[in-house]
Amino acid sequence: MGTISLQQAGHRAGDLLFSNLNLVIADGDRVGLVAPNGRGKTTLLRAMAGQAELSDGEITRSRGLTVGYVPQEVPESALTLTLAAFVASALDAATLDNEGWRVDVVLDEMAIPAEFRDKPLAELSGGWQRMALLARAWVTQPDALLMDEPTNHLDLGRILMLEEWLGYAARNLPVVIASHDRAFLDAVTNRTLFLRPSEQVYLPLAYSAARAELDQIDAAAEAQREKDLKYATQLRKQAAKLTNVGINSGSDLLVVKSKQLRDRAEKIETQVQEVHRDRTGLVKLGNSGAEARVMMAFENVPVATPDGRPLFTVDKLHIFQGDRIVLLGRNGTGKSQFMRVVTEALAGSVPSGMRISPQLAPGYLDQALAWLPLDPSPLDYLLHRFDEGDRRTIALLAGAGFPPDRQSRPIRTMSLGQRARLALLALRLEKPNFYLLDEPTNHLDIPGQEQLEDDIREQGATTILVTHDRAFLRAIGTRFLLIERRKLVEVDSPEDFLEAQAALDR
Repeated sequence: MGTISLQQAGHRAGDLLFSNLNLVIADGDRVGLVAPNGRGKTTLLRAMAGQAELSDGEITRSRGLTVGYVPQEVPESALTLTLAAFVASALDAATLDNEGWRVDVVLDEMAIPAEFRDKPLAELSGGWQRMALLARAWVTQPDALLMDEPTNHLDLGRILMLEEWLGYAARNLPVVIASHDRAFLDAVTNRTLFLRPSEQVYLPLAYSAARAELDQIDAAAEAQREKDLKYATQLRKQAAKLTNVGINSGSDLLVVKSKQLRDRAEKIETQVQEVHRDRTGLVKLGNSGAEARVMMAFENVPVATPDGRPLFTVDKLHIFQGDRIVLLGRNGTGKSQFMRVVTEALAGSVPSGMRISPQLAPGYLDQALAWLPLDPSPLDYLLHRFDEGDRRTIALLAGAGFPPDRQSRPIRTMSLGQRARLALLALRLEKPNFYLLDEPTNHLDIPGQEQLEDDIREQGATTILVTHDRAFLRAIGTRFLLIERRKLVEVDSPEDFLEAQAALDR
């Protein structure tokens, strides 16, 4: 039986990230590790894998336990390796000589096409790099599996394949998965660890059920806190009255009694627990508004690959103000090319048959964040791009979760989650009324995703969205366009498409 045990585990990196973590993860435990960006998930996973040290407590692995660790990114030093060579590099020379066949078996198991296996990782997409990381961990035949954001960069078909694979290949192992993909966590986990600075919450439930239970726990804690503080206030009022009466009457007994009440109130206030809240900063996207009813219209607009190969034609489509359109389709059907046509049209290259309202003010967010410069600091970047002034820019960054000392460091030193939050702030300052969002939840933590959902719904800005995040598209979409059999058709709901995807990938 393989186990990973944590005793009083905790870690500080300037701030306290987590503490007092005591649990045993055993065979068959599939744990979802949930926390906002920068709160120690990766540190904890690396420590459990034996690749990092925590500042407090101990982590014990059962004797002889082999751990497969799937990090978020391929190391830069490995990008020149072919995919197959990268997977093989997890094995020592003796194993590779005697059991080199294991590499091909795992690549087949992960359904990695033969034409990709001999390509350098640097030439492959983030999704295929992710599959290479998973294959490299699995080829060691691990007794436990630790995965850091495994669905990032994967399309929906690959996510569904990964869900099914975890269900049979790793069902009897200890598995820990750090992820912001709520639907994925619901599908593959049976326990949830909410990582917090003080007391941790570990529940024998998948994410959504655990989140509902956590909300009840937090609500009860808040109610108890308010009750305790109210009682402490009453004690202090009684103490003040007794003090006045004691002084006026010269009664030392009443003065002593008053002090006892104050001491009691102070003890209650000291013991009252501050209710945990995930403070990751708020961006609050807006909507600059428009009077036009139709923001964009298509009539017989062809969509093709960059080299001119036709994919489909948009026969007739009107995008009305306030529509939140989700684009559906299997990988390779043309979602990205449709988004490219729209992006180029918004930049001024409008194809024949397409009309754009002159009132449309676009805002674009892509999954790679390639337009975000890495050398300047967040403060310098926003000051040079937007005319908001020093004080307001500093305040906006602080409100978005960037404390003053973080605002002056180069963007390249920030995590991908922090870069995504900065990109959203820049998007807000563009003051758009039309959002074009390509995989916007990549790198956003769950509080950030929920905030983005709320902003888009509440502000009413027109939106075109491509996403593999099922929870996000269900929360956002009001219209659904499906690319299928070289046609773009509107469907009532995404559910038939999602069910068909799941059936195809079984």
